[in-house]
Amino acid sequence: MTVSSTRGSWKPRVVALDIDGTLLKWAEGQSAPVEEIPPAVYEAVNRAYDAGAEIVLASGRAPHGMTRVADLLDLPHGGRDRLWIVASNGSVVLRYPPIDVVHEETFDAREAVYAILDRHPSALVAVEERGIGYRLNDHFPPGELSGDMIVTPVEQLVAQPVSRVIIRDPSSTAEDFVALGRDLGLQGTSYVVGWTAWLDLAPVGVSKASGLSHVVNQLGLEPSDVLAIGDGRNDVEMLTWAGRGVAMGHAPDEVREIADAVTGTVDDDGAAMEICKWF
Repeated sequence: MTVSSTRGSWKPRVVALDIDGTLLKWAEGQSAPVEEIPPAVYEAVNRAYDAGAEIVLASGRAPHGMTRVADLLDLPHGGRDRLWIVASNGSVVLRYPPIDVVHEETFDAREAVYAILDRHPSALVAVEERGIGYRLNDHFPPGELSGDMIVTPVEQLVAQPVSRVIIRDPSSTAEDFVALGRDLGLQGTSYVVGWTAWLDLAPVGVSKASGLSHVVNQLGLEPSDVLAIGDGRNDVEMLTWAGRGVAMGHAPDEVREIADAVTGTVDDDGAAMEICKWF
């Protein structure tokens, strides 16, 4: 938290945006977000972009699940350079279009995965198959993953270093997984729990903040130049790293507590409300 939460003379030069629950909302009764940008959010993001701000999408999604959101926002345009995207919770940084991976972090996930499966033997495990979809030990609930699904034994999934592993147990809860991560320690691995019994494993020190740090370094800017908006536990590092970190109104308590400010919920177009304070 490096700038005042009041407007003053500060203005963001980078706007880092989570996708699910920030740009996109969920339909009633569905676990997957609707792939449609609300008009107020579209207009606010494009107003900031047209004013010269760098728009960076930062999500736990795989790269192929993020480029279509850039397309929905009609970014980039006006002769501007390719968009920066921080994918897979910071493990992959790319430019678009076309997809050009410029930075990637990988790790050996075997020990962590087997420790989790010892506690949750029926858990679903997936690793990204970049540009294609996922390799997984069994199919996830409908709508939770995108792209091609290649069923693969767990021992093959983690035989080589990976950028990210997803663990999902539809019979458990997010609270179960928070306790699981705390109990196991998961040495050598960082983890973040989603809204459901969904656990993302990544290399230690890798987060949306580390991915965004790579971007701002390339732009010759500082974290203090960044406005970041998000709603999930995987946004905590990003929100505390950015010059101004803003939590969506529906975010969990632990996310709202660390933020510089809290905006409206996704149903209230909270991201647009915050962006319109500056552009």
